[in-house]
Amino acid sequence: MLEVLDTGALRAWCAAARTDLAAARDEIDGLNVFPVPDGDTGTNLLLTMESVEQAVRAAPADRTATLRAMAHGALMGARGNSGVILSQLLRGLAEALEADGSPAAVRAGLARAAELAYGAVAQPVEGTLLTVARECAEAVATLEGDLGEVVRTAREAAAASLARTPDLLPALGAAGVVDAGGRGLCVLLGALERVVTGDGGAPAVAGVPEVLVPRDRSGLAAAREAGTDDYAYEVQYLLRDAGADGVARLQEVLAALGDSLVVVGGAPASPGLYNVHVHVNDVGAAVEAGLDAGRPFRITVTRFVDQVEAAGARHRPTRPGRSVVVVAPGPGLAALFRDAGALVVDGGPTRNPSTADLLQTLRDHAASEVVLLPNDAAVLAVASAAAAVARDDGFSVAVVPTRSSVQGLAALAVTDAGRPFEDDVAAMAEAAGSTRYGEVTRAVRQAVTMAGICRPGDVLGLLEGDVVLIGSDVEAVALELLDRMLGGGGELVTVVTGDEVAPGAAERLCARVEHDHPAVEVVTYHGAQPSYPLLLGVE
Repeated sequence: MLEVLDTGALRAWCAAARTDLAAARDEIDGLNVFPVPDGDTGTNLLLTMESVEQAVRAAPADRTATLRAMAHGALMGARGNSGVILSQLLRGLAEALEADGSPAAVRAGLARAAELAYGAVAQPVEGTLLTVARECAEAVATLEGDLGEVVRTAREAAAASLARTPDLLPALGAAGVVDAGGRGLCVLLGALERVVTGDGGAPAVAGVPEVLVPRDRSGLAAAREAGTDDYAYEVQYLLRDAGADGVARLQEVLAALGDSLVVVGGAPASPGLYNVHVHVNDVGAAVEAGLDAGRPFRITVTRFVDQVEAAGARHRPTRPGRSVVVVAPGPGLAALFRDAGALVVDGGPTRNPSTADLLQTLRDHAASEVVLLPNDAAVLAVASAAAAVARDDGFSVAVVPTRSSVQGLAALAVTDAGRPFEDDVAAMAEAAGSTRYGEVTRAVRQAVTMAGICRPGDVLGLLEGDVVLIGSDVEAVALELLDRMLGGGGELVTVVTGDEVAPGAAERLCARVEHDHPAVEVVTYHGAQPSYPLLLGVE
């Protein structure tokens, strides 16, 4: 029997928890009925815990490093609604246990874990993993006992709370099951008890109460782990370089877009790093909100299998397969996109297409699955509106929120019609989000900018939509703008020349970049776009 939860015990618990979740995965997946079954809670918990164990194994074998690796690994590897909540539970335990592993610290850790879990969920629902976490923490809050007694009492209280979940959630009661996420927490606490008590027996997976056996699933027709059936996609991504104000705005935007919203992170061990989970209909808007708050990566999109096509639609898709519809601002860019297999709509800064323009191309030429690349911030809202109408027509449509043609080129470069639609959208969104973009143009009127007052004819350098440089020479401004963009790192520079660029400018610019940044690859295209002599991208 351990008296304290020392470093060795923490590492052993992470390994035992992963092993026990692997054994219980199928059982937990089978419980997944809130509000309708998708069968992935056990898998999501296991994948999250695998990330934890890998991080812990790679960390130095001291207490602080182990606990921080546990919290960071959970945040980085969290999958699905249950996995994100689990990451907060582990973060709470890690915060309280960093000083020591005493029984009092474990009690405080369970309380902090429940507090963080509830705080992470936009609309907490009782009868779920949250309830089980809170009630097991409450059961030991005032308990004066040794470590074994604290852990055993927490595990027993969690099991009792789990048994009550069908009374709190009608969907569970109707199906005759307990909450899947709550069952996963019981498995984790069982593993902790085995480590603390030294019991080397098999994990307590078999012989579960009868209420764990589904009695009737006939009225439960597929497909999510939390939230309502109003939304067709689960979107999840990690977000780096995000501040508290940006995250607060992100939560507001995502709450208006969908449900099952969980945003966690910002721990001292992982500053500026968050894990975002939400159920939405507009995948592009959800990713765009992340781009506004920070830098999204590891974007995953899951389409719920019970998505129902609108009845009585006037324009049903009849062409199988997948199409990418791209807005291009110049003939050269249009040719590039067409050569890559995209359907092109004329547009950009000097001619923004309408919703009708996008819909006409989509209805006349697109396949049943469509990815829209607006390639301009001003076209995002139009693309989202067109996507909404097209979904009512029966198309599967996702908007990847590209704000520049260089982001569109990056997204199109990774598309693969041979993989699932949601995976393709996620890959394209990640490629676009990883591409910083800049523009060089001339001012047409006097204005106050972030870089100072500009006058007609001044050369402006824009970084992701904001004026950051004012000069008199296109090439000089472009070079300084690229230096700023490469200051954050980069492997590939894309230069797209417009109608008004001087002969040889692209070659001179590329030579300077290759000289100053020899490890960076540079590619150039003639886009023939008006008004913008140069478009720049850094991946």
